[in-house]
Amino acid sequence: MTDDRATARLRLEAAIAAASPPHTATVVVEDGTTIAYHRWEPDAGVDADPVPVVLQHGFTADTLVDWLVPGTVAALTAAGRRVVGVDARGHGRSGKSPDATRYGERRMAADLLAVTALLGAPTVDLAGYSMGAVIALLAAAGQPAVRRLVVGGVGAGIVEVGGVDTRALPSDRLARALLTEDPGDVPPEAAGMRAFAEMLGDDLPSLAAQARAVHRDGIDLAAITAETLVVAGDADPLAERPHVLADAITGARLHLVAGGHDVVGTSPQFRSAVVGFLTR
Repeated sequence: MTDDRATARLRLEAAIAAASPPHTATVVVEDGTTIAYHRWEPDAGVDADPVPVVLQHGFTADTLVDWLVPGTVAALTAAGRRVVGVDARGHGRSGKSPDATRYGERRMAADLLAVTALLGAPTVDLAGYSMGAVIALLAAAGQPAVRRLVVGGVGAGIVEVGGVDTRALPSDRLARALLTEDPGDVPPEAAGMRAFAEMLGDDLPSLAAQARAVHRDGIDLAAITAETLVVAGDADPLAERPHVLADAITGARLHLVAGGHDVVGTSPQFRSAVVGFLTR
């Protein structure tokens, strides 16, 4: 790891240590994979909303990186919400495998629903970012138990490609970039993602397996009954023309914030939009 990445890793670890620690548990799902999930209770002294908020992170990240460190979890618990974050298989504290047949956002959506079934709540609010947005959309389709839905970091690719917009970053190229031992073989559009994964200490073969299994089969957006917010950075190459996605979901609203694909972790405007929609 380079000095810059080591420094970034130390800063991240310090930010995690300074944040409210989660109660972490695991569940073993149907195919034997262990799925980790993290829980935070509402802050003391605030009126609690009985509907939990379930959060799904993006590719290469995990619950703590995408949702805890930027302050989204703290803002939700301060508003009286119980929060649950799911580490997708191959990420965070969940099970790893280099086998692409064990991945794909549809499998991850089943994992998410397995966690929500443990919560004992008849209704949930759900938010996902990038890969997590695809997972959230798949989980919410045909699920009246999802009351409010936030999808971030995605756009027209959901409608036109069937999932994450692989036109901007082809999945086979991303998989090769994650596995190569020669930095010169990493294309510029994948270099940042590879560097971020290395900084986090991710299991690169697992990430490459997910890249190969990325969802392309479309999502039944007409089946979504949840009140929906689409949030995207106005310069995000993976979320171009997000109005196409918002228009495809009945009653969905669109909120643009300044920034690129990193807004989940860097933009106070993104955080405010998500928290405001879920807690109003």
